[in-house]
Amino acid sequence: MIRLRALCPESETGLVDKVLDVLANEPGAAHVVRLSGVMVDPPGDVVEADIARESVDGVLEALRGFDCGQRGGIVLETLDTVVSDAADRAEEAAPGEGVDAVVWDELLARTGQGSRLSVTFVVMLTIACLLAAVGVVTNSPVTVVGAMVLGPEFGPLAALAVAAVRWDGPKARSAGVALGAGFAIAVAVTALAAAGAEAIALIPEDVLTNLSGVAFIYQVGPFSLVVALLAGVAGMVALIAGESTGVLVGVFISVTTVPAAGFAAVAAVIGDWGRALSSLLQLAVNVAGVVLAGLVVLVLVRHSRQRRGLPDSLPAGRRDR
Repeated sequence: MIRLRALCPESETGLVDKVLDVLANEPGAAHVVRLSGVMVDPPGDVVEADIARESVDGVLEALRGFDCGQRGGIVLETLDTVVSDAADRAEEAAPGEGVDAVVWDELLARTGQGSRLSVTFVVMLTIACLLAAVGVVTNSPVTVVGAMVLGPEFGPLAALAVAAVRWDGPKARSAGVALGAGFAIAVAVTALAAAGAEAIALIPEDVLTNLSGVAFIYQVGPFSLVVALLAGVAGMVALIAGESTGVLVGVFISVTTVPAAGFAAVAAVIGDWGRALSSLLQLAVNVAGVVLAGLVVLVLVRHSRQRRGLPDSLPAGRRDR
């Protein structure tokens, strides 16, 4: 279930009563509580309720109908464990299955957090590329897999898919800048590090002749796209369902983005431009595959909800704040 907290300033006359009416008419809501006078700045009331996941989007649509978010505020919090007969009855009364429900505001928040160019994003992506380069030089698949897990690039990739389905230009630009600038910086730093290692003879001249363990990084084929598509579907489904990072780790390991960037940097420094370009192609194929798969999943989800007459509460083009 998801806990909803509606903030109702006393200056917004009638807001708290409207919120209570929405929750009273929602069969998927339980444990409705009104906390009178607990808000400090501005003064007002707080209304809380535990809502079945599949009912959250409908409740948000109703609250958005009278600008609850603008006049006051709305906070959502995922509840891992709720021991309550009332909560069980609410989940049974709500249409569909909670694991299949999409909460657009939650999805936008989760993808929005990782779609911006930040120091943390660049540092993590750079370290992942450096690890991938070490994996290439040492022919170590384990190190390459570690780089895959560490890479933070799935956030902007998922954000691009969400932005496309919502026609959200600012979000798409933010995610695109994060990916473009992030990979450019990571590859440049990795290339400088590789050049420094080569200068002090840490990289043997025949480093790219024995690649039995990591050849998959630059070898582009039909299965490169297949794996990227499958990983994109799994990743987006996990985000929609609010799954833990355990599922996403499997997605990270499946996608050859960071390793391809790291391999391209090493190959360019060594002067093997054929493999460098092949690695960049692998990177492009994986990026396109993940975004396309995520977009298809979201389109199918929206179509399914519209066919079943369920609300699609988030207006197109809304930007995550």
